[in-house]
Amino acid sequence: MRKLTGILGDAGIDIIALVTNDSAEFGIVRMIVSDPDLAEQKLAQKGYMVHKDLVMAVDLEDRPGGLNRLLASIDESNTNIDYLYISYDRALSVPIAVIHSGDLEELEQCLKNQGYHVRNTGNFI
Repeated sequence: MRKLTGILGDAGIDIIALVTNDSAEFGIVRMIVSDPDLAEQKLAQKGYMVHKDLVMAVDLEDRPGGLNRLLASIDESNTNIDYLYISYDRALSVPIAVIHSGDLEELEQCLKNQGYHVRNTGNFI
């Protein structure tokens, strides 16, 4: 982890959100960074296997039950979530749910219809 974050830091890339998982074969690091293309290039040059996914970021209510209400709304969209993790927008003081799904367009429309602020989706590593 230290090597990975050092590579990004040396390249001037800011890590905005990060979560790690472990599997039998290798570790998985999911992150949102300030420059996904440069991060992909720098990490690949150092031998890391890199895959970019399209994800959605949704503002959460910063109160008890906020995530549960979001998940109830997602249930209504009939889309499956592949993974979800929480980050925090320091500038706006807003918690954010980062979501990966096979049908982001349908999910985005459903959440917008229910009043959620969906941030720009993008490719993240």
